[in-house]
Amino acid sequence: MKKLALHIQILLGMVAGLLFGFIALQLGWESFVTNWIKPLGTIFVNLLKLIAVPLIVASLIKGISDLKDISKFKNIGVRTILIYIGTTIVAITLGLLLVNILQPGDGISSETVDKLTNTYAKSSGVTSKVAEASKQTQSGPLKFLVDMVPDNALKAMSDNTAMLQVIFFTIFFGISMLLIGEKSAKPLKKFFDSLNDVVLKMVDLIMLISPYAVFALLANVVVTSGDPDILLALLKYVGTVVLGLLLMVAFYCLLVSIFTKKNPIWFLKQLSPAQLLAFSTSSSAATLPVTIERVEEHIGVDKEVSSFVLPVGATINMDGTSLYQAVAAVFAMQVLWPEGLSFSNQISIVLTALLASIGSAAVPGAGMVMLVIVLESIGFPKELYPVALALIFAVDRPLDMLRTTINVTGDATVSMLVAKSVGKLKDNPQSKEWDDHYKKVK
Repeated sequence: MKKLALHIQILLGMVAGLLFGFIALQLGWESFVTNWIKPLGTIFVNLLKLIAVPLIVASLIKGISDLKDISKFKNIGVRTILIYIGTTIVAITLGLLLVNILQPGDGISSETVDKLTNTYAKSSGVTSKVAEASKQTQSGPLKFLVDMVPDNALKAMSDNTAMLQVIFFTIFFGISMLLIGEKSAKPLKKFFDSLNDVVLKMVDLIMLISPYAVFALLANVVVTSGDPDILLALLKYVGTVVLGLLLMVAFYCLLVSIFTKKNPIWFLKQLSPAQLLAFSTSSSAATLPVTIERVEEHIGVDKEVSSFVLPVGATINMDGTSLYQAVAAVFAMQVLWPEGLSFSNQISIVLTALLASIGSAAVPGAGMVMLVIVLESIGFPKELYPVALALIFAVDRPLDMLRTTINVTGDATVSMLVAKSVGKLKDNPQSKEWDDHYKKVK
């Protein structure tokens, strides 16, 4: 019997998890799912986070040391940043167009606003997001540059939210390796080449449990979901965000087709395991090891490109989240502050959402912190912050899952575009399996 493709196994695990979650809700098994099913998903996410930093360090140093020429790295870096900024602006603009055309805030009654406020406005999830955003907006204009440079490399590597610091140190280290000459750098290069192979093999092993892990993650999402009546009331808002995210996928497919001459359906199929994990974990950082493996071994992007583009993208490229910021901010204004719906405020949303996405933590829930920053930039009444967050809090987790999927798809798309532009996109990539050398060592 032919073995099912990985993305099919993961899809089956997701469907089974959703069905089991709904059955558990009907039978009152919420505590069983929380205590006995959820831990498998947590272990899986922890394993992916465990190897994220070693993979970034090994992959990025290998990629830079293979270049032999610093000017090539500069070329890749400039193209990467410019394309990421371009796709983010497209995402924000698309979100603003949709939310102004569809007007999802018009269907929200005052009774629904009161119910949402009473349910969520004083919850720890909302208050912590407001406090975190307030702390970030009080920082100086160059704080993000200061935060990018670590004072302790080992400390940065022990914190998965400090990805930019890890990337900065690793690039600094890799360029320094180039400058000492190939002969002196050879022992270190061999070490990091080998480390990269080992960590990618760890990805293959971790992925063996991915269908069971997404079952656990999705079952837990279902049993911890909010009031279904509230979800129905926010259906138009959810539909606006989802439509925008689907249009972003179409935009990525168009870019892939035009600039790389690859079949967009093939691209989505090769990337699908990473997309499904992004959906299940709501974390670009946790999904990063799988994204790197799929992009290099299945799509054909050379490590010289992927080792830089993907880690940077997991940190600064938040297309799905940025689109969501635009929709959520205008939606909150339509419901709570319609007098603020001016053209100048919407231009401010574009600029602030773009800047807020840079350095935003690639973890679940970071989008709501960004939203408060966006609202503050347009003068949204501070006393309404908790109410604005309460409006969207009930549906934030499923939308977080969807926008993380778009973030990962955007990272992979840009890596293909950059690779094609510098002649580093392979036509026939060779994938590796976890048991390639198993017979030799068993």
